Amino acid sequence: MSRRVVRQSKFRHVFGQAAKADQAYEDIRVSKVTWDSSFCAVNPKFLAIITEAGGGGAFIVLPLVKTGRVDKNYPLVTGHTAPVLDIDWCPHNDNVIASASDDTTIMVWQIPDYTPVRNITEPIITLEGHSKRVGILSWHPTARNVLLSAGGDNVIIIWNVGTGEVLLSLDDMHPDVIHSVCWNSNGSLLATTCKDKTLRIIDPRKGQVVAERFAAHEGMRPMRAVFTRQGHIFTTGFTRMSQRELGLWDPNNFEEPVALQEMDTSNGVLLPFYDPDSSIVYLCGKGDSSIRYFEITDEPPFVHYLNTFSSKEPQRGMGFMPKRGLDVSKCEIARFYKLHERKCEPIIMTVPRKSDLFQDDLYPDTPGPEPALEADEWLSGQDAEPVLISLRDGYVPPKHRELRVTKRNILDVRPPSGPRRSQSASDASLSQHTLETLLQEIKALREQVQAQEQRITALENMLCELVDGTD
Repeated sequence: MSRRVVRQSKFRHVFGQAAKADQAYEDIRVSKVTWDSSFCAVNPKFLAIITEAGGGGAFIVLPLVKTGRVDKNYPLVTGHTAPVLDIDWCPHNDNVIASASDDTTIMVWQIPDYTPVRNITEPIITLEGHSKRVGILSWHPTARNVLLSAGGDNVIIIWNVGTGEVLLSLDDMHPDVIHSVCWNSNGSLLATTCKDKTLRIIDPRKGQVVAERFAAHEGMRPMRAVFTRQGHIFTTGFTRMSQRELGLWDPNNFEEPVALQEMDTSNGVLLPFYDPDSSIVYLCGKGDSSIRYFEITDEPPFVHYLNTFSSKEPQRGMGFMPKRGLDVSKCEIARFYKLHERKCEPIIMTVPRKSDLFQDDLYPDTPGPEPALEADEWLSGQDAEPVLISLRDGYVPPKHRELRVTKRNILDVRPPSGPRRSQSASDASLSQHTLETLLQEIKALREQVQAQEQRITALENMLCELVDGTD
């Protein structure tokens, strides 16, 4: 009689636990927009949630420590004229967040460390280039100020936020709506999924599709894709019979999947959150009340089911904390921020360990807040892996992070008061144009003053002659 061998893994006993009631964020009106994004973004300093807003789009930004009931008059970030569809924190500056909207624009905001007294209405910059709604945002993992956006116009635009310029526009690659876009670890490639059921690997700087797979999942409902640490592609989608399934693919051989597993018959789109440090992928379905997690390894069957965290309430969205925001003293390897209809609840994933010492095997060096490249270096063809930091002593986010720039960077400048101005030309050419206009006006004023002086002198002479005549 053969005995089944249990697979050895340090993550086999990972368990999830909802935070205590006083650690949740209560009384938040979460957006009801029907869009398959996570509606929530989190970093070591702030929690941002897309909210209901009358006559426009808004999201709320709360310091992580501000738990409990949120005042109904708490200031929002408002500026979009239509609902906000996606938000994403800059990985290299914990005070900078981008928002994408149904109004076709992307706005980038500087969030102060103090609590503002009124709504934040002035973005640092507004990026205008899409002709339809913008539903996907993703910052470059290693290059400073590089932001990707994808819209309903089937176009992907890569921006230099520091100058407001379009670096790259990928407008001939997707014949239909783009469902997801993901960078690989050094930002040299993109994985995209589209309504045409095709999974594509794109080199954005060459503007080429380097590999593609039609019908990675045969169902018509949206697919999602993320890069793994090994360079494989992990996907979620639907079978022809509308069952949810997950897949693992090798971009060098798209003919056959590395792994393909059917899951259940729910109709919520599965959002994958991948942790490259542990190689665990967490699957959160919108409308589900559970989080499933799997470990991806080099051994068959390659995608190993670990466990499921279940709760009573369905989730409206989900935020995923970067590794540097976790509590290493409690062996916390992941933290989610689950959106309910009126609140946000942290869910903590922990590896049970008896020792109080730092667990090196759970916390390898992880990407820190320092970029590895400037935007122009990346555009010129350079690649660099993320700059790693150790979590041995924990991570303390800086109070205010100044951006180091090679030329004038508008992220370091306060926005002007008054009506919002679209940033369409580069700052250098704008300054040159303004200087020329001022010089012309000064010259015209000088000529006008000289003409007035001559006229006054002539009038004075005439007056003197009249006075002499009367005498």
